[in-house]
Amino acid sequence: MAEWRHPDWLGVDMKRWVLLVVGVVLGLLGLLWTLQGGGVITGSGMSGQRQWFLIGLIALVVGIALVVSQARRRAGRRSG
Repeated sequence: MAEWRHPDWLGVDMKRWVLLVVGVVLGLLGLLWTLQGGGVITGSGMSGQRQWFLIGLIALVVGIALVVSQARRRAGRRSG
């Protein structure tokens, strides 16, 4: 009996979607942490803390980079 195997492109496409979702979530968390660390959002222990402002900025930049890189790969794949 033949064994069913998923197409190779399916795994690659799924990896891109996962990285895109991770990038969006990381970017949103980074934005939240940046705003809390900067004192814009108050009411938590993170509010007004410089370390959370910097951690948030790093997470925001990494999240944006992931989203942009996955969007470019998808756009390049369509036109290519």
